[in-house]
Amino acid sequence: MENSQSNSQSSGNTSTAGQIIGRLITAAIVLAITAFFTPGFQINGIWSLAVAAIVLTVIDYLITKFTGLHASSFGKGFVGFVLSAIVLYVTQYFVAGYTVSWMAAIVGAIVYGVVDYFLPGEQQ
Repeated sequence: MENSQSNSQSSGNTSTAGQIIGRLITAAIVLAITAFFTPGFQINGIWSLAVAAIVLTVIDYLITKFTGLHASSFGKGFVGFVLSAIVLYVTQYFVAGYTVSWMAAIVGAIVYGVVDYFLPGEQQ
């Protein structure tokens, strides 16, 4: 009995780790596409992209955890759009090689939301 509980807990941890890794990879892909299509949005190198994806994921998690709002352009309508733009802008203060202007953050929030919506995966 204890053995089956132990197995289900370890597979739950593996699933959670897989979800986190999948979320980070998806965030990096969406962020790269967003930076490519948004003027004034620049990411210098793969490591800056990876760190930015981690920072974006952590900030989004913290916002969701404490406010219940998901920082996604399509997640919560206008509020999600504004949160997404703010998160994209604030991330530049935590990641070297990641720069974005306010206007690029606004346009980037639109592009990020559209790309995130069309990528396969868990929709929030």
